[in-house]
Amino acid sequence: MRDIDVALVQMCAGPDPTVSLARAAELTAEALAGGAELVVLPENFWGVAPPGFDRLAWAVDLDAVGEAEAPPLLADQLALSHRSDALIVLGGLPERPGPGDAAPAGAIYNTLVILHRGRVVGRYRKIHRFDATLPDGSRLLESATVAAGERPTVFAAPKVCLGLSICYDLRFPELYRALVTAGAEVLLVPAAFTLHTGLAHWEPLLRARAIENQAYVLAPAQHGAHGHGRHSHGHSLIVDPWGAVVAQASRGDGVVVARLRGELLTRVRAELPALTHRRLGPGETSVTRQSLPAEAP
Repeated sequence: MRDIDVALVQMCAGPDPTVSLARAAELTAEALAGGAELVVLPENFWGVAPPGFDRLAWAVDLDAVGEAEAPPLLADQLALSHRSDALIVLGGLPERPGPGDAAPAGAIYNTLVILHRGRVVGRYRKIHRFDATLPDGSRLLESATVAAGERPTVFAAPKVCLGLSICYDLRFPELYRALVTAGAEVLLVPAAFTLHTGLAHWEPLLRARAIENQAYVLAPAQHGAHGHGRHSHGHSLIVDPWGAVVAQASRGDGVVVARLRGELLTRVRAELPALTHRRLGPGETSVTRQSLPAEAP
């Protein structure tokens, strides 16, 4: 890994994609103007849709991007990418399934997209869907409209190898161990964490993923009230491989910046080489179960 200047976009997307996309473009432009070589937007940067919203109508056919006019969800960001050498990571948008995909009829994928020089150069489909009941009794059921991705994904850029994930993936440490085993040095966790879960779990989970994998973690987040009962926690974070919070967003929209240092990552992994001390290989599931012996009658 080489030193790289990064920027995280924090925003509060609403139910109108047109308004949300315009704001996302403004913040991306701000990050690029500041010299960022890697800009990461949160999950649902295009809009936090209310129940019943037709995501399929907005979904992007990523395989067709570049063949015709850019789709609305990508147009502004592609234009910014054309004018910059930076990597722009769109932290989660609805992707239209292709003919060979196993997605149920009417479902979309929640997909992270990487842009460079006006092209789609990488993608990752969210593996874990968020199905939960909130304290007010409302239920979020992502699996009702979103098909599950199947492949952990790393993206090798000239300066750094990125491990890709989205929001609820954060709760599954085996995913991040697989990414680091495949070479990831920086873990991306774009999110729209709910206020309730974020208050208790957001920072502890992010710092844990950084510490146990000895990797940088970049976590841009949605914040605030989205206009239809949804509230996001915000607090976008950059965490270093020792688990220290390098930078954190203030309240409201904004851009969080930091320089990630390759020397620090190398030194942490060399001085405490925990990744080389692993005894259980990837995919290890064999567990010995023991219990108290039965008492004599």
